[in-house]
Amino acid sequence: MAAPSTPWASPVDEVMQSLDASPKGLDPDQIAARRAEFGANSLPQAPRPGPVARLARQFNNLLILVLIGAALITALLGHWIDTGVIMAVVIINAVIGFVQEGRAEAALEALRDMLAPKANVIRDGQRMSVAGADLVPGDIVLLEAGDKVPADLRLIEVSGMSVEEAILTGESVPVRKALDPVDADASLGDRAPMAFSGTMVAEGTGRGVVTTTGGQTEIGRISKMMSDVQTLKTPLIRQMEIFAKYLTGFIMVVSASILAFTLILREMPFAEAFMIVVGLFVAAIPEGLPAVLTVTLAIGVQSMARRNAIIRRLPIIETLGAVSTICSDKTGTLTRNEMMVASVVTAQERLEIPGEGYRPEGEIKGGDPEILSAMAQVAALCNTAALVQDDKGWRVEGDPMEGALLAFAGKLGAEFDNRPSPAESIPFDARYRYMAVLQDGLALLKGAPERILAHCATQMGQNGPEPLDKSYWDEASQQIANDGQRVLAFARMPLEGQPLSHETIAEGLTLLGLVGLIDPPRSEAIAAVAECHSAGISVKMITGDHAGTAAAIGRQIGLNQTDQPLTGAEIDRMDDATLEAAIRRTDIFARTSPEHKLRLVQALQARGQVVAMTGDGVNDAPALKRADAGIAMGQKGSEAAREASDFVLADDNFASIAEAVKQGRTVYANLKKVITFLLPVNGGESISLIIAVLFGLMLPITPLQILWVNMVSSVALAMSLAFERPEAAIMRQPPRRANAPILSRFILWRVFLVSILFAMGIFGQFALSQMQGAGLDEARTMALNTLVAMEVFYLFSVRYRHGWSISWQGLKGTPAVLIAVVLVIVLQAGFTYLPFMQMLFDTVALDLWQLAQCVAAGVILLVVLEIDKHAASFWKRLATDMSAARS
Repeated sequence: MAAPSTPWASPVDEVMQSLDASPKGLDPDQIAARRAEFGANSLPQAPRPGPVARLARQFNNLLILVLIGAALITALLGHWIDTGVIMAVVIINAVIGFVQEGRAEAALEALRDMLAPKANVIRDGQRMSVAGADLVPGDIVLLEAGDKVPADLRLIEVSGMSVEEAILTGESVPVRKALDPVDADASLGDRAPMAFSGTMVAEGTGRGVVTTTGGQTEIGRISKMMSDVQTLKTPLIRQMEIFAKYLTGFIMVVSASILAFTLILREMPFAEAFMIVVGLFVAAIPEGLPAVLTVTLAIGVQSMARRNAIIRRLPIIETLGAVSTICSDKTGTLTRNEMMVASVVTAQERLEIPGEGYRPEGEIKGGDPEILSAMAQVAALCNTAALVQDDKGWRVEGDPMEGALLAFAGKLGAEFDNRPSPAESIPFDARYRYMAVLQDGLALLKGAPERILAHCATQMGQNGPEPLDKSYWDEASQQIANDGQRVLAFARMPLEGQPLSHETIAEGLTLLGLVGLIDPPRSEAIAAVAECHSAGISVKMITGDHAGTAAAIGRQIGLNQTDQPLTGAEIDRMDDATLEAAIRRTDIFARTSPEHKLRLVQALQARGQVVAMTGDGVNDAPALKRADAGIAMGQKGSEAAREASDFVLADDNFASIAEAVKQGRTVYANLKKVITFLLPVNGGESISLIIAVLFGLMLPITPLQILWVNMVSSVALAMSLAFERPEAAIMRQPPRRANAPILSRFILWRVFLVSILFAMGIFGQFALSQMQGAGLDEARTMALNTLVAMEVFYLFSVRYRHGWSISWQGLKGTPAVLIAVVLVIVLQAGFTYLPFMQMLFDTVALDLWQLAQCVAAGVILLVVLEIDKHAASFWKRLATDMSAARS
């Protein structure tokens, strides 16, 4: 017993026979046998890491492992304060990562909740309610408006039934269901004889036979796809892993060389030599870097939350700064997910209808008042939906298209909230493709234009009914459809003394006009797409809707259309190389399935693109998980999409994505400033220690004093860089390459230069103090305060990649910079003058002249760096001008 692989392409009798099913349902023996064969109607649960495994994963980072190694060494040597500070940094990073990752793999749980908990079935000739998990293939399921479909069903009876399938297909309106088979290769949205698990019955009734359950359903297929999808590392994580690997290797080589030098050439005792290596190790490792990076990302998260973007994984905010392609769903993301009447065609003219969403307000200019009034009557009375106003605005209860017709009637002044019940009605039926009601002796109809036109003899003109011009209406209907709008025809006829039936309205109707309905684009999305293009970011629409609708929306929002929309069926016929070529020239993809969306994301990534994917349905979840940045809708999105994503838009607004990219670019720029600030401090400390070892001199700073600088003053100053504002032209620059090293040539030169200057300042001040008669502790205190002073002045230089830092604006900085500077001054004063700090760190109080010498070193550093910065800019401009002159 097995259902056909394509039950939508087989007649009902054939499907029932293959499933060994009957309209009376299965008997208890059949149910038991099939439950044993097929199992429960639930999605399989993939193994998920427990809390201990997730916590252990936070330590799988080379820089963190190096810090742990440093903590172990200091503990073995009895430096418990050093050990405690380093381990505090490690634990803080691990806890933050553990909490952020806590819900990252909950997408499958959300998908399981999509299955219906209860189902009405016919079993052994009796109607009963059973748990959705107990369904088996061959069960007969009864469906009514408001029911969630509990399994994949081949429909065997329908009565005016439509199903909301947006979570699977992305279509903005419910799909009318029918019984006739369709092509075996029909896309998911065109399988009219099927009802899929997890979708919702919008109206009408029906019954169907269960063809597949659990993991074999369409939603189960998506569940398996999600469990198989590999989540990519963010560009920042990849770059930091490379950075940590090279930094660690460099430190190890230098440390081993120094240890060998001191043991062999200096003939030091091993314990003394090893302590020098530990000092070098502590000096070279930027202990505060993981904490500062985490805080910088967290600050970006808070800023994003104020802009309606909720970040679920910290590193993803930086990924947004590298995004080069945004793949967006159409419905609810670029569009409002609210149908509206956009155009009306009468026998005289075509009118564009203003307004927004379901709001029944707005002035319609032009048109024959009598004809429009008649059309408003049909829109209001030949309708089963209702419009409701609440604190969030107007919403529809029922079919979204019928809600749009009520809003249209309201704009024309018709009553839609106190409509009289029709004396008689004919509900929509897929065989006839129209709906009719009888009201005050008039039969009012709305339906597919080709069906309504077939029953019309006349059309409503300025002076009443006139002969029907069928070619005019056919052309008008085609034009509306070409604009991506769904077309309905309105008609009426007197029907005094006769019952309303298909026979009595088969001929003699008067056509009133046509209406075109569309889910309109968000106005802010149009501006956001333009901003993305100016930032060098490609925007691609990937939707399950029809190609014509997708193309029309694409034109309105400004997508590049150098080729026709590419459909899912065409994608299936392409190999990977052909698809990658098609992606270059096509921005609109229609009638796509979850597999198509996932494949498109992978094809873009194969071309080196950093891809952000937006979506709201279950059908978007696998692609959301695979994308470098998965963006789910918070208001109208499914829970599965939200859980598969990296961040959620609370306002469902594409415009927020452009703001998110801007924030991501800002975070990355600030991270580079943090690294450019921290590394020279460690480099200067390390070089100072190496000079002392090589020339047999006293260490200018002790390891514990180095740890104070690295974990207190350096961290406080570096964190202020996380609050830097976006640069003015940040959204007019192309996205950075995903594989671009975080240490650019300029940063490497700046780290080298500043490290040398820091080392000169530290060792120079240490030597100068001793020449002035200072003791060892006093000279080291001078050297350390000089280091901190240079850090403060270097902070102002590093804030500006271009332009003078020696300016009122540069000195004023941001409030965070000023707060950090004041905090460091206070902490350094305590470090220098408080007795218990003097005992702990071997420091000595300094007089004003000595402090002035420390500050002077910082001023000299700032001047030298400003000269270097502008010399580099001058030579770069000169090279550019010379290159332009040669060309």
